[in-house]
Amino acid sequence: MVRLGSVKQAAVEIGVSESAISLHVGHLRKEFADDLFTRTASGLAFTPGGLRLARRATEMLNLQERTIIEVSQANAGHRMLRVAASSLFAEHAAPGLIEMFTGRADDLDIELSVHRPERYAGLLHSRAVDVAIGPTVAGMDDAITCTQFLNYQVFVVAGPGHPLAGLEHTDLHRLRDQMWFLGPSAMSEVGAVRTALRRLNVPEKRQRIFQSHAAAIEETKGNNGVTLALSFTVTRDISQGNLARVGGRALQFGDRWNIFALRSSDPGGVVEEFGRFVRTPRAAQAMLRGPGVKVGRFRPSVHVTLWS
Repeated sequence: MVRLGSVKQAAVEIGVSESAISLHVGHLRKEFADDLFTRTASGLAFTPGGLRLARRATEMLNLQERTIIEVSQANAGHRMLRVAASSLFAEHAAPGLIEMFTGRADDLDIELSVHRPERYAGLLHSRAVDVAIGPTVAGMDDAITCTQFLNYQVFVVAGPGHPLAGLEHTDLHRLRDQMWFLGPSAMSEVGAVRTALRRLNVPEKRQRIFQSHAAAIEETKGNNGVTLALSFTVTRDISQGNLARVGGRALQFGDRWNIFALRSSDPGGVVEEFGRFVRTPRAAQAMLRGPGVKVGRFRPSVHVTLWS
């Protein structure tokens, strides 16, 4: 009903009568002590509780569909690896890594989901994911292993016509006053992007968060602001004059990508296999391809899920 905005259309789609839907809605209203929705001239108007219930229902339906797929694949001899990743890694490094890893085995399926690193411990302990990849996270318990596999750096860049473009020494007060175009990693509390914003003391009112880091970089090319860019993803744009560094090495911030997993109860399984693979030179080369590897080149066995 939330998607269609009509009880009648919902009844037609699922093949039941309107009275049957109304009966079930009545039970839900009584159980939750919430009207869930009201009818208006424009359609259905949902209460906050109604919208929350709808989101949960959607999650459960998606989980049901995913479970059916996983069970079918398991019966067919397929292995499943569920990977959680930070937004920066998922956008720029995961495509090449997953493409190369899945290319080694026809019986392996990977589901990639994007989460804030602060959620990794809960996701691993609840078995929602098998491994998690992202920046350094403090406070992981002893049941979770953490293995570093690749250092990364971000630095400040601007469009070629920006007043700060190419300056080796930049007034920090002037830099803070710029409009900062940022990707979703700016919402996390850990990682090189958050470290940079914290050290530079960039005011929240000067930050604009985009749905992807690539979108933030494209906006920056218009000379209207600055951004924090993953070093290997903008090398070509800098060499071609589409972007320019700001502040040189003084405005360069680093962290490391790690792989997190529960201590193995399945020695030699796919989790350990993946953990060994990410530390190989071939895997590093695949990750450093940057934006040259597109999501469209994923094998069909790779499923990508974005979570807010």
